[in-house]
This record gives sequence, structure tokens and C-alpha cells, in this order.
Amino acid sequence: MVSQADSRILVVDDEERIRRLLKMYLEKEGYTVEEAEDGETALRKALQDNYDLIVLDLMLPGMDGIEVCTRLRQSKATPVIMLTAKGEEVNRVQGFEVGADDYVVKPFSPREVIYRIKAILRRSSATAFLSKELNASNNIVFPHLVIEHDAHRVTAGGHEVNLTPKEYELLHYLASSPDKVFSREELLKDVWNYDFFGDLRTVDTHVKRLREKLNRVSAEAAAMITTVWGVGYKLEVNK
Repeated sequence: MVSQADSRILVVDDEERIRRLLKMYLEKEGYTVEEAEDGETALRKALQDNYDLIVLDLMLPGMDGIEVCTRLRQSKATPVIMLTAKGEEVNRVQGFEVGADDYVVKPFSPREVIYRIKAILRRSSATAFLSKELNASNNIVFPHLVIEHDAHRVTAGGHEVNLTPKEYELLHYLASSPDKVFSREELLKDVWNYDFFGDLRTVDTHVKRLREKLNRVSAEAAAMITTVWGVGYKLEVNK
């Protein structure tokens, strides 16, 4: 398994000073960093090469970050952190809806970006909560939903579902404790590993995307993810 220090990161921003700042901090942490200054270049690089994570500015000339992420998600599940300006709340939500895993608001602290990158890479490679044995084959099996952890494969209604790393982790976390209700705060802490950063809407938008993807192949599987109003979410199997 590739260690975090060996991870390759693509930094996409039209401002050179931001790219240089992030590159400097990331390389100090041992990451290999490549850059792109526009959406077209970023998408070409992301599709042609394999990165462990992409830091993607939302407002780019020409092809913006939303379109880059949308087109990337058609063929790849590379984790994406969006960089957004203050006051772009609608665009941040849209970013989650097209498959971004997280966002950081400008102006930002480079240390916060590093923290979020480490959290995503740690969770997408070898998450702590996935280490416990659920059964001999490390699979979770329900009538309409099968999660094969070793292969990181999800099948719903007999059809494979293409999930981003964060969507997979969220589903696996809920499925690891069926019928248990988790608050949004718990999910942010345990799935996103955020003790003091994070927006509760991050959870809501990921649950929405997860349900939509499951519903495309199995309404029964999608219905298993239940909202407990005023509390949070659970994966319900006892109906």
C-alpha cells in the first residue's frame, strides 16, 4: 500500500502564489506535487495520470472546478478538495453534489489544508474503523446490498455501484453498525476525521449522493439509508 508520504497530489489554481504556497507546504510533508493553472489542463492531467488527491480551485477561467469535477467523476473516483471563496456557499454545495470530498474556504491556513488532505488520504487508504473484522471474508452482506471491503466494491441489487472513496467509507461505516443511529457530528468525526473542522452539510450532501447512486440500480438498497430527523442517519435492515 502506498504511504501518505508517497502520495501524488495535483494542485489546481489560476493564482501562481497559491500554487507555490501549497506546493511548498505539501512537499515539506513529503508529498509529490504537480500543478495546473486552468481547468482544461487539470482535467487532462487527472484523466491521463493517477493522483492520490486533487486540490481544485472552484473559480477557474474557462472550465471551472465544478465542470472539472463533474467530468472527472464520469471515469475516476480520485479524492477532490475544493478551494472556494467566501460567499460561495451555493457553489460549495454544488461541488459536493458533483463529487467533491471536501472544501476549504479562501483565505485559508496551509496547515488546515494539510490536515484535511491527511484525513482524506488516511481514510481512503487504511481507515481505522475498517480494520475490524466483520466476518471471515471481511464482507458485509445484506439482501439488497453487498460490500466487499478487500476489493472496495459495492454491489446493490446485483449491480456494481461506482462510489468515490468518501462515499464508500460513509456507506461502510453505516453498514458496520446496522440499525445504529449516528449523528452528523459523529459521522464528521469518524468518517471525515474532523474534530474541529467541518460543515454538517458535508454529511448531508454525501448521503444524498450515496442514495442517488444506489437508487439507480436498487431502490431497496437506497431505502436502507434512513434519515432520523433531528438526530442523524442509520443503515436500516430490520423492517
